[in-house]
Amino acid sequence: MMLLGLSGLAQAAEAQTPPAPQAGATLPQIDPENILVLQLSTGGPVRILLRPDKAPNHVARMKLLTRAGFYDGLLFHRVIEGFMAQTGDPLGTGTGGSPLPDLQAEFNDLPHLRGALSMARAESPDSANSQFFIVFSPVLRLDGKYTVLGRLLSGMQFVDAINRGEPPATPSTIVKAWIEADGPDAARTPLPPVAAPAASADPAPQDGLTQP
Repeated sequence: MMLLGLSGLAQAAEAQTPPAPQAGATLPQIDPENILVLQLSTGGPVRILLRPDKAPNHVARMKLLTRAGFYDGLLFHRVIEGFMAQTGDPLGTGTGGSPLPDLQAEFNDLPHLRGALSMARAESPDSANSQFFIVFSPVLRLDGKYTVLGRLLSGMQFVDAINRGEPPATPSTIVKAWIEADGPDAARTPLPPVAAPAASADPAPQDGLTQP
């Protein structure tokens, strides 16, 4: 097990949601088609900016599963203090996934900072499917090993409140997930009739890193 140094812990403790822009800064236009919204059992909404410019196939998968209602009611089955909160497994064990084929890696230059949304996977780099994790504190050692596909815009306090454990004694859940452009009451779109075996997915590279 590898641990952050004291300076890293101090930096993580001070980290909050992404900082507001300086006065006079011009905000980029944010397309609601690229905003994932989560209502958690700990509260919400949690708004996440998806980045199709960095991970187009992973973002497309996230939207497809969200619009199918796949994530509604799923547990946060692996939540490690100072590291991340993982969900997206319909089995709630870390070994399940969607019936869709696994994705090829789209590693990019988005860092695993606080609030980053990244796809979990098994040993193969090309095994991400449906599970994802939200980072509590910077874990830059995951960069280039997991596909980051977005970052929180707001609601990190509700992520911070997710119950810890592997698994937690009383898991927190995703009550509902939707794409902001659709709204929370949009009709669900069934997944296409595709069947593929789903591999286990834990954010644990084969270099022995299981937590920061």
